[in-house]
Amino acid sequence: MSLTIGQAAERTGLSVHTLRFYEKEGLFAMPVRRVGGQRVYGETELEWLYLCTRLRASGMPLDMIREYAALVREGTATVEARLSLLRDHQKRVTAQIEELHHCLDLISHKVAIYEEHLAHEGDDPLWPGSCAVSEH
Repeated sequence: MSLTIGQAAERTGLSVHTLRFYEKEGLFAMPVRRVGGQRVYGETELEWLYLCTRLRASGMPLDMIREYAALVREGTATVEARLSLLRDHQKRVTAQIEELHHCLDLISHKVAIYEEHLAHEGDDPLWPGSCAVSEH
């Protein structure tokens, strides 16, 4: 399978500009092939782009993705370094998820308070007459 940059953009949901940016920034594990001067993307490049977008969506900085791509280009001698990089990122993502769970718990608590208040049509005797700072 060979896709033009436009077709690859359509398949990945990324813009042509983003694909060019990723290539310019060295974010591909292997150089993008050229046929007749045009970029050609295959399944391997699309899979790599998917990985990059998932890493990016998880908060991995471009510098770290660039480093990871460079390690992949260097071959199997860098497997331990790649594993270390991904483990470090995994720890950061796990911490982010834990923090988001705490945030969600607080938001869910606040939603329950407001739903309870509305269920009593605002006639809850425990509801303060004014907006207290603790209720915001």
